[in-house]
Amino acid sequence: MFGMKSHDCHAFMQRLLLIVVRDLLEDDIWITISELNIFFRDLTTKNLNVENLWLLLENIPKILCKLEKIFSPNFFNSMEHLPIHLAYEAILADLIQFRWMYHFERLGLWEIKEVLSHG
Repeated sequence: MFGMKSHDCHAFMQRLLLIVVRDLLEDDIWITISELNIFFRDLTTKNLNVENLWLLLENIPKILCKLEKIFSPNFFNSMEHLPIHLAYEAILADLIQFRWMYHFERLGLWEIKEVLSHG
């Protein structure tokens, strides 16, 4: 795990982390965390389906409510409610990989300046 870039960590968390912690967590906790994982995996796919995004938008408040039942209230701040807005943002602006940081991490500094100056 040493020397991983943020995209590598992202892929690790989406694919392997749930398998690793499966036997360590209670079933209801694991199911809730896996639902959140599936939400982000569906949101970051290369092909977005608008009907699927509306389902994600409908289901994410339920997932966050389950998380609020599991974790103590001092765990939550405004960032834990951000996923509610991400599905709607994807409906309005389409694919997220062009707006999230991973795209710019792959570019060199001069390429970032070029992208920002043209758009």
